[in-house]
Amino acid sequence: MTPTTPPLPQLLATHRSIRSFKPQPIDADLIAEVLGEAVAGGSSSGNLNSFSMVLTQDEARKRRLYELHFEQEMVLQAPLVVTFCADFHRTRRWLARRGARDNFNNLIGWHVAAFDAMIVAQNACLGFEARGLGICYMGTTLHSMQAIADFLELPPTCLPVTSIVVGHPAEDPPKRDRLPLQAFIHHERYQDPADAELDAIYADREVKGWARYMSMPRLKALAEQEGITSLAQFYTSKVKYDPDTFAKDSAALRETLKARGFLQE
Repeated sequence: MTPTTPPLPQLLATHRSIRSFKPQPIDADLIAEVLGEAVAGGSSSGNLNSFSMVLTQDEARKRRLYELHFEQEMVLQAPLVVTFCADFHRTRRWLARRGARDNFNNLIGWHVAAFDAMIVAQNACLGFEARGLGICYMGTTLHSMQAIADFLELPPTCLPVTSIVVGHPAEDPPKRDRLPLQAFIHHERYQDPADAELDAIYADREVKGWARYMSMPRLKALAEQEGITSLAQFYTSKVKYDPDTFAKDSAALRETLKARGFLQE
């Protein structure tokens, strides 16, 4: 870390998702340094370190990941794609070699490994951003989990949880807003907001979020085509997070967890 590294509060306050990158490569030592710090600084259940990271930099292989991530251009532009995997394969091999009982090939094992992977992923993102690089998470990982696992040749009880693109930013987008803090914090027990309070929580988002999407000609045209008139309708429409697609992909996710050893019959 250099003396000019911004403090954590500043990093958090200035985070943006970057989707456009310069062709400039990332130094291999910097990548190793960031990922080493991410692992060292991440909490891990039982210190089992139940995650792995697959780095993709080869152009031809990035081209395939581009296809699997629904052809998002940032996958081709970014010099680095990191796939974070829930990985109990390594641990289970070690258990077997020491004559220990097998475990973690179950739903609890999946949750433990998935959470470990997400913790180290966020640490890595902060590390890259601290060095002036841009990142963007790709939720498409869950929708293409089986295909990505096959492409990366992941073994049983090892599955991708999330992916990020990393590179030198070629854009400077404004920081996206978040819901007000009152939406997230509950004292002592969950406090379901009254309708008026819920409306107040989402009031600013409904204006700014809708304006953002409608500023994009393609999305505006699709919204008009589908008869969408609000941000809430947009989020669960065919244009954004289609419930029918989510139901289908959820079923596929369950089958993938079963096929890869994380779900018992």
